[in-house]
Amino acid sequence: MKTTYEYSVLDLAIVSKGNSYNETFKNTVNLAQHTEQLGYSRYWLAEHHNSDHIGSVATSVLIGHVAEKTNTIKVGSGGIMLPNHSPLIIAEQFGTLGTLYPNRIDLGLGRAPGTDQETAQAINPNHHHSAISFPNEVEKIQHYFSEDNLNGKVRANVAEGVDVPLYILGSSADSAHLAAKKGLPYAFASHFATAKLFDALKIYHEEFTPSEVLEKPYTMAGVNIIVANTDEEAERISTSLVKVIVGLLTGKRDYMQPPTEMTPDLKEMFKHPAVDQMLKYSFIGSKATVKKQVKDFLKQTQVNELIAVTNIYAHNDRLKSYELFAEIMNEINNE
Repeated sequence: MKTTYEYSVLDLAIVSKGNSYNETFKNTVNLAQHTEQLGYSRYWLAEHHNSDHIGSVATSVLIGHVAEKTNTIKVGSGGIMLPNHSPLIIAEQFGTLGTLYPNRIDLGLGRAPGTDQETAQAINPNHHHSAISFPNEVEKIQHYFSEDNLNGKVRANVAEGVDVPLYILGSSADSAHLAAKKGLPYAFASHFATAKLFDALKIYHEEFTPSEVLEKPYTMAGVNIIVANTDEEAERISTSLVKVIVGLLTGKRDYMQPPTEMTPDLKEMFKHPAVDQMLKYSFIGSKATVKKQVKDFLKQTQVNELIAVTNIYAHNDRLKSYELFAEIMNEINNE
């Protein structure tokens, strides 16, 4: 039986040097509308804090804005970093979103802070404890969304019985156990956390327990995608991403910088072990080049869905890359 792969977007509302937040959010809406027309399944926004180049800080607010400006594409979180929040508040926020935009809102949940430790402490002084109790916090959210909580002393009234699918996110093997135990879809952040991808997928498949949500495992993987008309152009565009990664590793936060020619120094940065590890699942090049890389990745991982992350400087280059990637996935699905 032929496999058909879903393909989706993970956006961080990238703030490019010279752009305001207002312009950034307009670009976010435009990209969502563009990818909706191209047949993408979902448009996820990731919660991050204290980074100059990331605008998706008030994630649920931006999700509502994007959902209002689109018609059919599913919009959600990839993810909400649950230790930063009260499960009750998240249930109320996403119950409201699910009521306003029926059958279109996803709630992806992660246990990482999405920021540095000092900022995580400022968000929630009990952050470490909340991260440890992540499985219980997920259970609370499921409880608040359940109609069985009608007589509970603490209720998220607006969420009860509202269809907002939960997804468990992971960047290590830990959350794979939880997703499998609960029978929930599992999304791995292989666009930056590459080391444990195959271990996590193996755990999830081996331990999966069918649930009311899923009869069989459903896996998703984040991949960095930069497609252009030629390999050389894609390589040039990717220099902005490399600079951001180096900035993250060295603690030098900055806006997304314009691309430059691929110099010998930048090529050396690509080869640095830490950068190479983070960008292991980055598919950069022309359609033909990226198609081969994507097919190999799908064959190796057997995931059901790819979540494309295209963190580059120019909005038009991002639109073009997502357009070419949609063509790649359609070609793969039709082969």
